[in-house]
Amino acid sequence: MSTLLVVNSSPRSKSISSKLTNQFALEWKSRNPENPVIERDLSDSGLPFLDEAWIEASYTPAAQRTAAQSQLLALSDELIDEVLAADVIVLGIPMHNFSVPASFKAWIDQIARAGKTFSYTNNGPKGLIPSDKKVVALLSRGGAYSSDGASGGGDLQVAYLRQILTFVGLTDISFVHADRQGMGGQAATLAVEKAGEQLTAILQNCSAQQAA
Repeated sequence: MSTLLVVNSSPRSKSISSKLTNQFALEWKSRNPENPVIERDLSDSGLPFLDEAWIEASYTPAAQRTAAQSQLLALSDELIDEVLAADVIVLGIPMHNFSVPASFKAWIDQIARAGKTFSYTNNGPKGLIPSDKKVVALLSRGGAYSSDGASGGGDLQVAYLRQILTFVGLTDISFVHADRQGMGGQAATLAVEKAGEQLTAILQNCSAQQAA
């Protein structure tokens, strides 16, 4: 049995990124009706930004934490548990000012924890999240960007996501782009259709791997 985690970060209820992650979730459920689906909407979760007390708590050994420190880390523990429980992770991420939304960065800061999801060794940093998880990063953007994030420095999403996800151990990443949404008309429509087709192909590949 495989578990799907869907993380949406758009503040818009009818956003393109949420529409496409919902498509993936519905197709997943139709193919895997008995498999669990965890859904996390960051737009209304009120994720806190890190402060000094949180950082101090995270670097205090678990056995030495106060009850207040444990409570500060409770949400982080919950979010990390969701990631660890998932076999496939779908991230809906609109571009905000050439990068990720603040809510998504807050989510990253909650799950990227020393000793929990990464550690430093004599050979450098080591991701602690199992690398066999599949990540699908669905990026919706107003303009046109290259698929590898090399559009004259204007696309800071892909490089950041690849860096931070790999840092915590998530190395199997597929990027799906729904670009040109700010252009409207046929260009925007075709980009969404193409992204939807890519999601279906990824889902089919996931199903094939599960059946193998």
